[in-house]
Amino acid sequence: MKFVDEYRDPAAVREVVAGIERLAGDRPVKFMEVCGGHTHTIYRHGIEQLLPSTVEMVHGPGCPVCVIPMGRVDDAIAVAETPGVVFTSFGDMMRVPGSTSTLLEAKARGADVRMVYSPMDALEVAAANPDLEVVFFAVGFETTAPSTALTLLAARERSIGNFSVFCNHVTIIPPIRAILDSPDLRLDGFLGPGHVSTVIGTRPYRFVPEQYGLPLVATGFEPFDILQGVHMLLAQLAEGRCAVENQYTRVVPDDGNPRALEVMSRVFTLRPHFEWRGLGFISQSALALGGEFADWDAELRFAVPGVRVADPKACQCGEVLKGAIRPWECKVFGTACTPETPIGTCMVSSEGACAAYYNYGRLAGQALIPVRST
Repeated sequence: MKFVDEYRDPAAVREVVAGIERLAGDRPVKFMEVCGGHTHTIYRHGIEQLLPSTVEMVHGPGCPVCVIPMGRVDDAIAVAETPGVVFTSFGDMMRVPGSTSTLLEAKARGADVRMVYSPMDALEVAAANPDLEVVFFAVGFETTAPSTALTLLAARERSIGNFSVFCNHVTIIPPIRAILDSPDLRLDGFLGPGHVSTVIGTRPYRFVPEQYGLPLVATGFEPFDILQGVHMLLAQLAEGRCAVENQYTRVVPDDGNPRALEVMSRVFTLRPHFEWRGLGFISQSALALGGEFADWDAELRFAVPGVRVADPKACQCGEVLKGAIRPWECKVFGTACTPETPIGTCMVSSEGACAAYYNYGRLAGQALIPVRST
């Protein structure tokens, strides 16, 4: 099975782990895996137990559901509860808490909220229901933005006027820069996000070594990918190098996907400011619909409250997203906040760090099952 069995081969894993142990040395290093998919691979497969004690992995803001602030969820619920609206969303976002409820609870109150698997599914709902207003809740980094852009191009071409997009797409480079500028976090390198890199390539990350003197390795999602990415980072440190490298060459081109980038540039424009959970307002960090697509912009079509809402005091999702604390260090983790009763977004999403720790048994500072050395 191409690219699955090969990346879970025990002999290959043992070899790269031995290489990591040789390179690690005695100096502690801290690497951030930017993408939530990396976090889940690490804890699902027990990779943190294979790494030397001197190599620490912390999670970053690469979970697209987790970074959406409560106020934007409240805005989505307000649109969903507008009479005559069919509000469509990916499944994860339906359970994300707003200040008082979730989209799923709005559905229970009578709002027509439907789960879809793609924005094109939402467009087909609009085509089949011309008397209703169909809104798509667009979230995600550059990974999912091209599909929203293509859907908007299709809506214009097919003259489907009862379709609109509540756009919450964000971009990856500004939050990485914000983390690097944070005074309370020391890092030695990054595992760069794999999915985003399939669209934007590796060139946009060059500011990390050039301006901050840290290595970055764009990395895939299989267990061997993660270990090889860590090995590549350690090799750079051992050799005194600092560069952007591409471990995920089977999928990620250095120049990205020109077609995806082109459709995004046609449809979207950068927002001057956008609020991120845990990181606050970051300029030029999110996408809005360009002027040609104003007729399909849900924020212009409906009354959106647009009120900033502070996170619950008990929730420390913001610190988790910045890598400042581990999920188990949050005072409500695994008690008041669980996947069944989430307080914060990090416990909801399939890419959320808190969900990874909870689902794979990392409920304290020490792994539950120690790995025997061979």
